[in-house]
Amino acid sequence: MTLFGFLKKEEKKTCGSTCGMPAEPENTSTSCCCCASQTGKLIVKVLGSGCKNCHTLLENTKQAVAEKNIAAEIIYVTDMKEIMEYGVMQMPALVVNETVVSMGKVLSAADAAQLLERYSK
Repeated sequence: MTLFGFLKKEEKKTCGSTCGMPAEPENTSTSCCCCASQTGKLIVKVLGSGCKNCHTLLENTKQAVAEKNIAAEIIYVTDMKEIMEYGVMQMPALVVNETVVSMGKVLSAADAAQLLERYSK
């Protein structure tokens, strides 16, 4: 209960998408992850706890992006709170433009390239 507006939580204005990024980020060089995908650039996230399999998926994804010359930003996410927001139960997981496309598998570079090509269109 708020009495006279005290202890009222300040609502943060977001970009309106599922990522919850601020509407006006403090750092103008970084943009919202899903808004960046609207520019034609893939946003690829590898979700993992930091284990060997997670690092292998990250390296295979980087290799796939380089081999197929795909315009993509690769982000490695180890924050469990953020991982839980995707509903991922097994790691490593691969997220392309905020859609979980693989979980619980270490994809080869060829398999990762195939998935990325499918989502880059």
